[in-house]
Amino acid sequence: MTQKIQVVLVGPSIRFLSGISYYTIKLANALSESTDTSVILFHHMLPRKFFPGWKRVGDPLSNESFRADVDTRELLDWYSPISWMKAAHRMRKADVIIFQWWTSSVAHMYFALQILLLRKVPIVIEYHEVVDPLEQSILPIRVYSVLMGRLIRNCADHFVVHSESDRTLVKESYHIPHEKVMVIPHGLYDQYPVLERRNAREALRITDENVILFFGLLRPYKGVQNLIEAFNSLPNELLHSTRLLIVGEAWEDKDALACAEKSPNMEKITIVNRYIADDEVPVYFSAADLIALPYTRASQSGVAHIAMAFGLPIIATKVGGLEEGLRSYTGALFIAPNNKEELKRALVQRLREKGSFPPPANLSWSRIGNKWTSFLSSIVNLRPKQGA
Repeated sequence: MTQKIQVVLVGPSIRFLSGISYYTIKLANALSESTDTSVILFHHMLPRKFFPGWKRVGDPLSNESFRADVDTRELLDWYSPISWMKAAHRMRKADVIIFQWWTSSVAHMYFALQILLLRKVPIVIEYHEVVDPLEQSILPIRVYSVLMGRLIRNCADHFVVHSESDRTLVKESYHIPHEKVMVIPHGLYDQYPVLERRNAREALRITDENVILFFGLLRPYKGVQNLIEAFNSLPNELLHSTRLLIVGEAWEDKDALACAEKSPNMEKITIVNRYIADDEVPVYFSAADLIALPYTRASQSGVAHIAMAFGLPIIATKVGGLEEGLRSYTGALFIAPNNKEELKRALVQRLREKGSFPPPANLSWSRIGNKWTSFLSSIVNLRPKQGA
């Protein structure tokens, strides 16, 4: 019997809950089907007040958990070299290590782990966000991100992205050779039950015939203002029978909230400005007729992977890896970014031609896990044998 390779996955815990927290759980569980998987998590990922959603840090918002056979340790603290040494000690026996990259706030811990491991274990960096717009907009953080990112990349062996678009972006931004970057798609977030639409709308006290959903963190590149303006321009018969649901925690994008409040159709817009717990997610997605993702830039969208699992029609812009990630989904309708007239036409089309679509089989976690296992096995097989 072939011995399973030992994989260590490093990422965020649900304490600082985000889409990457869910992704870490999903990937670890998928890998554990065919590898000996363990997970090292960030406990105090950064000073609490530095996290945009700091008021909810540690709140019990998620129902997701690691499988029983996944050894999970929440060890890493941003301020504690002792925690880095403990983590490195647990990682030394691995055949390969995966670092989740979505923010430079954890860069110093990743670099410390690389130094402590003395490059004895291959390291894969998985990019969820190649260039974060918020970090790029703040000079000290941008300088820190550039310097630390370069050090960490120089100590890494391989890289994973979710799309060919991001593969190109990594090559152009960081001069990483094409052959060192592997494309593995983002799997579906299929953990939520689909509810009866009538019951979901009753729970939300929605009596409108049509419901458009925007879901997720409100950030300027998400295009929420474009969505509100396109909604305002809908034909009167649709506008009077349609509810626009904007659901998610506002980070930098306070302008979108102001735009909604000034809308002449404010009574048809519902804003839920908070992070949505797992128990509530099925209610919002089950109540919707479609979901709009009018992003002006994107690497991927975890929200799209929830919507596909619900079979919802999706209106998405042709930006970054977003289009590629949705290409295998028959319910996706693509539009140009920052084109409010095209967005309006797409909303009208989807509201008049409602439907449900099958989730793409190629984005199941069993298939994603198999792709990862094949990739990691190839890395391990390339390593020189001890004593050779």
